[in-house]
Amino acid sequence: MPAAQPVWSLPDATVESVTVLLHQARDGRSDAWDLIYTRIYQDLHRLARAQLRQRQRRAPLSPTSLISEAWLKMAGAAASAENRFHLIALIARAMRYAILDETKKAVADKRGSRIEFVPLEGEHRIGENARMEQLVLMDQLLEHLGKVDERLVSIVELRYFGGLSDKEIGHLLGVGEDRIRREWRTARSYLIARLGQGDSLDLPAN
Repeated sequence: MPAAQPVWSLPDATVESVTVLLHQARDGRSDAWDLIYTRIYQDLHRLARAQLRQRQRRAPLSPTSLISEAWLKMAGAAASAENRFHLIALIARAMRYAILDETKKAVADKRGSRIEFVPLEGEHRIGENARMEQLVLMDQLLEHLGKVDERLVSIVELRYFGGLSDKEIGHLLGVGEDRIRREWRTARSYLIARLGQGDSLDLPAN
């Protein structure tokens, strides 16, 4: 069986062209963002499919709509992207918010806008409603964690919502893979301690 293809696997020439286009976009080139979108669309689509497959059994978003939602959400911040890797981080964060927005809507519809978070323990099999509630609670926990350690949040965003490997995250953040793995375990422990049933959200130990 062939090895799985990394989520972000653009050839070097395309990586360079995306970085050049980002700078040209800031200089006022009118079609730069359209070209960037075209360059990275296949990677975005592969990423979106993976995220929706992992996050929710009955995902309210399709890959195409998730890409559109994420692209719109990062529109304001995208102008600050210095290179392709910075853009990846912004897209991962935007996908996090897009998935969570749809999850919040689904929870509100099911609960009449009343959301109560009850940690589930032991061998109890978590239902889909509770799983969605925990995803919303996870968002709140990440907001709080970001006030203490922004890099831990970035690692969660890039790995859990962005689908990047430890190697890719390390390259993006400028630190070694071992450190990324240690800090992932730190962030995971923080989340599981407060969620009560972290395995339901597919938070792998390694």
